[in-house]
Amino acid sequence: MTVAELLLPPFVACLILVAIHSYLGLHVIAREVIFVDLSLAQMAALGSLLALAWHLTEDSWQAYAVSLCFTAVGAFMFALTRTAGRGRVPQEAIIGIVFVVASAAGILVASGVPSGGEAIKKTLEGRDVVLITWPSIQRLAIAYVVLGVFHYILRRRFLTISFHPDEAMRAGWKIRWWDFWFYLSFGIVITFSVPVVGVLMVFTFLVVPAVIAFLFTRDLRKMTYLAWASGAVASSLGLWLSYEWDKPMGPIIVCMYGALLVVALLLRKLGVGDGAAAAS
Repeated sequence: MTVAELLLPPFVACLILVAIHSYLGLHVIAREVIFVDLSLAQMAALGSLLALAWHLTEDSWQAYAVSLCFTAVGAFMFALTRTAGRGRVPQEAIIGIVFVVASAAGILVASGVPSGGEAIKKTLEGRDVVLITWPSIQRLAIAYVVLGVFHYILRRRFLTISFHPDEAMRAGWKIRWWDFWFYLSFGIVITFSVPVVGVLMVFTFLVVPAVIAFLFTRDLRKMTYLAWASGAVASSLGLWLSYEWDKPMGPIIVCMYGALLVVALLLRKLGVGDGAAAAS
């Protein structure tokens, strides 16, 4: 097998993941609910561990359904606990509590499952990205295209609520209702992503490209392109270095995202970027 044949499937998978996650990351940064991804990912992981405890096949639709049910519960909680401005309890506290409880529950479930420790490790790291198959990539692509169309159709609602919540409130929109659909679609993305690349890479794909984009501009179109581009560059570097150094792809890719963020911060300090970004 040539290098191109070895690296092409994980490269395509990373591009697909970056395309949907980095866009959703812009919403997450705008909403200031940074750890909602980790929390929903941990809910999905809890569902995966329960499916394993119930002797369901890892890639079966039943296992995905169990994970999706748990992410739907998380989506409902986050929509219900949304506050206008500074509420009595910050929503980030609720998000953190859900993450901790889901993590603890996952440990309890895994303790009663053979090779439970390995299962927990897999929820964090995912599978070895280099082993991803074309059928898995096709399943991801189909799911994310459907979700992308869903977000495109409802883009005005979701973007307004994320970036201009006061305008949505003045218009009398049922924000919690729309939040539920946003977080549910978000949870579906997480449900498909976590078994493939794990919680750590999912969080990285979501947050780091969006943070880099916010550093340089506030124009939504530019932010989207910049997030996609930075994610593609970091993923490509990670895949190449993983092959050259013979190291696990997942951790190397995450580190490359971190390195690219450092470069972006240095460029920001040198004055690169829109004036709007500089003023914020």
